[in-house]
Amino acid sequence: MTSDINREFIDHASALRAAEEGVAKLAAGRNDRWYPKFHIASDGGWINDPNGLCYYKGRWHVFYQLHPFGTQWGPMHWGHVSSDDMITWRREPIALAPSLNVERDGVFSGSAVEGDDGRLWLFYTGHRWQEGPNGEQENLEVQCAAVSDDGVHFEKLGVIIDNPDRLFHFRDPKVWKQDGRWYMVFGMSTPDKRGQILLYSSENMRAWHYERLLFRHPNPGVYMLECPDFFPLSDPNGNLRWVLCFSAMGEHPNGFSNRNLHNAGYVIGTWEPGERFQPQTEFRMWDWGHNYYAPQSFEAPDGRRIQYAWMSPFIPPHPMQEDGWCGQLTLPREVTLDHYGCIRTNPVEETTALRCGTTDFGSFVLDVNENRVLCDDIDAAEIEMEIDVSETTAERAGLKIHSTDDNAHTCVYYDDQTHRVVLDRHAAALGNRGYRAAPFTSHHLKLQVFVDRSSVEVFINDGEQAMSSYSTPSPGKRAIELNAESGTLAIQSLRIHRLRSIGLDR
Repeated sequence: MTSDINREFIDHASALRAAEEGVAKLAAGRNDRWYPKFHIASDGGWINDPNGLCYYKGRWHVFYQLHPFGTQWGPMHWGHVSSDDMITWRREPIALAPSLNVERDGVFSGSAVEGDDGRLWLFYTGHRWQEGPNGEQENLEVQCAAVSDDGVHFEKLGVIIDNPDRLFHFRDPKVWKQDGRWYMVFGMSTPDKRGQILLYSSENMRAWHYERLLFRHPNPGVYMLECPDFFPLSDPNGNLRWVLCFSAMGEHPNGFSNRNLHNAGYVIGTWEPGERFQPQTEFRMWDWGHNYYAPQSFEAPDGRRIQYAWMSPFIPPHPMQEDGWCGQLTLPREVTLDHYGCIRTNPVEETTALRCGTTDFGSFVLDVNENRVLCDDIDAAEIEMEIDVSETTAERAGLKIHSTDDNAHTCVYYDDQTHRVVLDRHAAALGNRGYRAAPFTSHHLKLQVFVDRSSVEVFINDGEQAMSSYSTPSPGKRAIELNAESGTLAIQSLRIHRLRSIGLDR
């Protein structure tokens, strides 16, 4: 690497101070009417992808993409929070800011691992703009690293993988160790705009060598595979499979699938070091909601595979932008492989510690076209509900959340005609609308619904499917209601838990 590539255009400490001041200025005027109570968000500014998920020196660490000077996407930094229980979080200093020539326009996404030296290593993409052949602005990206002795303050090491062919998309390194060797995957776009994932390896984490093309997306319309993740899972019988995750840019809607601007999913297959990944399934979506992108995972000390994603506000309007912030992460989810070789995602067990009061409604039948108020005002709740589909005659039945006096609301309901769970924002007060529909396979429906001040996450039949969407309510009381349309609704059990703050709101 030439010295010019790693030369600073600004002192990193000065860049970090400026970023902290930018966030503080936005936070000072922040309106908390929709600010999340139990999801990770920045104190102020725009956030997107989760980065650097890890457990280091007794604490859980979550880093995230941050624009500290505004509520629109902009030059990326790495924000940071940490926790000793994965439930109550504290804000840490901003970890990375653009300071080297090679990253002058953004410190893009990446990952974190504890190195052989006991230090915390961050791997990330350095981003800068270049002028294309027609005068347009194009990406120029390389992979970089930084290290820390305390998990909070980082020293940059500069470029570890260059981009000599000046490929337009070349980013988002995910690093892990296996059989005594370090591996890295990241996404790229070929000159003919095909999305691929590359595999590199290293013995010392500094010198990296190209291994092979790991995966090429079969759809020629998919031009980039962002934020790849690659990890093994075993089913209850001990059968090992590899899960290759990516966020596909350029995929088109297909029925109920791929309805978002960009869509995050995975394929399951087999892999051995030195070999190409062999898919055994089709592309499957991680989440069927409106706002789920760039998921990343890590292995917890107890062996669990834990995943966070960005609740992506790709489609405007974004009402929270006028409030000094924009974007949040999902709840942490445990990823498992079931007896059928299918992925399940559920909230981590630690989320039960958020509960601070429970109302148990027992079992009952809701009459034809009946609407029942379950809670007249609540800003943070977990709803556990089981529906006997075989005894339910309603065409549509389920929950209205964020229901306000002006009749604005978001619906989470069972649709008998499609045999799907539907998250419908047609009556939402603000923001983008539309609906999403997720399949389920049985005649028993178990829903676990998390309602925050401006979002909803739905887990279906113990993690068989999930749905995550923003839901922006009107001013005033926010009720939770139960409704049955053109028939009855047979409830086997229903409980509502009030949820406490994770410590990041005010």
